[in-house]
Amino acid sequence: MGSAKLLDKDGAKLLAKRLENHYRGAKYYLDFGSPIDLLVAAILSAQTRDEVVNRLTPKLFSRYKAAGDYAMADEQELIGYIRSSSFAGNKARNIIKACTIIRDEHGGKVPDSMEALTMLPGIGRKTANTILINAYGIISGIPVDTWVIKLSYRLGLSQNKDPDKIEADLKAEIPKDYWHNFAYVLKAHGKSICGAVPICSKCPVNGICPMNGVDKRS
Repeated sequence: MGSAKLLDKDGAKLLAKRLENHYRGAKYYLDFGSPIDLLVAAILSAQTRDEVVNRLTPKLFSRYKAAGDYAMADEQELIGYIRSSSFAGNKARNIIKACTIIRDEHGGKVPDSMEALTMLPGIGRKTANTILINAYGIISGIPVDTWVIKLSYRLGLSQNKDPDKIEADLKAEIPKDYWHNFAYVLKAHGKSICGAVPICSKCPVNGICPMNGVDKRS
């Protein structure tokens, strides 16, 4: 992404505070009723729009209610429920394998540690952080999705491209009080104001944000 103007800790804290206050209604965007629902929905969300996942999960969650149900699932039947999600076959196999491990090694309970979660097929740090925060209230990191990658650079919080390095930068600059919701706040900000053509005149952090990569003539 090239060099970027980065905020200091005070600037990052003020930016996080203003965004949090502006997007008070921001929250995790996938529907779920249990930790296993969340794990499955998060796997399905990769390269698939939230609306698509939320449309298909009610029937899916009605059919499969526990890790053991997914572990015993017929792969083709499961694909039938999730066909509208991209890469449905690969996701079905990951869900079955992950839930088999959960059933056999974790007593049917979705793990509540980063180490155990990232050992499951289809689960990286982003998804593991999502599960820890939203299923268990464990805040040890920040989920780094496409919006976080894009806006962390633009807002002067990181100049890295690698999601793990971006997360480390955010954890170093953003006070922990904001970690639980920061990814969802950035997504709301990106969708409403800070998209491909940002509306800087309406931005709640105008004057703080260094506008990295933005054509300041527009």
